Amino acid sequence: MLRLLGPRPDFAQTLTVEVREVMGRHAAHCRPYIDSGQMVVFGPVLDDSGSYGLGVVETDDEEALRAFAAADPVVTTGTAQLLVGTMLAGIVRPR
Repeated sequence: MLRLLGPRPDFAQTLTVEVREVMGRHAAHCRPYIDSGQMVVFGPVLDDSGSYGLGVVETDDEEALRAFAAADPVVTTGTAQLLVGTMLAGIVRPR
């Protein structure tokens, strides 16, 4: 699981033009996982505490996912943090 933490709670709602460009590069960076079907869900989440980004990736290679996260434009530009977690179990509806 990838969790994008912005520098402030209203990050998703208050993007500057420059940050929107970085977020576009972030989405393009994630595109291979999305196109391959490994990225099960991807996008911003709003809750009572603010916002964060969520990506759920089906992979057995956590090291590769961590390297992928470290190379993400949001990380390399210092725009946001991208945390990697492990979902121990999950149920996905049939297609």
